[in-house]
Amino acid sequence: MANLADRIASFFSGNDSNTDEGLRDLFISELKSVYYAEKRAVDALGDQAEASTTNEVRSAFLAHQEQSHIQVERLEEIFRIIGIKIDIHLSDGIDGLISDSKRVVSETESGSLTRDAGLIIAAQKIEHYEIAAYGSLLTLARTLDFSQSAELIEKTLEEEKEEDRKLTILAQTFVNKRSKEEEEKHPGSHHASRPVPHGSDSDITLGGPLGI
Repeated sequence: MANLADRIASFFSGNDSNTDEGLRDLFISELKSVYYAEKRAVDALGDQAEASTTNEVRSAFLAHQEQSHIQVERLEEIFRIIGIKIDIHLSDGIDGLISDSKRVVSETESGSLTRDAGLIIAAQKIEHYEIAAYGSLLTLARTLDFSQSAELIEKTLEEEKEEDRKLTILAQTFVNKRSKEEEEKHPGSHHASRPVPHGSDSDITLGGPLGI
């Protein structure tokens, strides 16, 4: 039996058939999880659009929903490329994030900009989950030399990163400022349980539109 150093060397040289088989199984498992997450995200984006206050935010969610439909089709193409049945693995992670987005709706006032700000936060949490998932999937595809699959995954990954950037800009330039003004005019009126925390414009950072 090979010692640990030899096994590590074989792994990184791509000469370990046992590892390749294990990584292929892991890739398929992760592919099914991402497929489930993407299909759940499509439904969630529709719900978020419906709950949105402003046309700007609603349009952003609907545009992303259309893009997500294409991303689902890409994943289905990857299933075909590697020759396995299209299937899902349930994911508590994405289910929890979508539950959080529903909680935002229940805890904010309909028609308020505070709701839009909360929905953007919830949407970015889902984006970050997907970015991490696609990034890991891409690493596995490259390690296994699944070049066609890697190309499709990389395209989706870049789209997810761009969508995250767009959501941050939307929050910075529109929702955060106006929702803060709305809250200052009517303190505590747009949250079911407590006032929304205030922060300066400099608190807004990429990866979290309100910087909290």
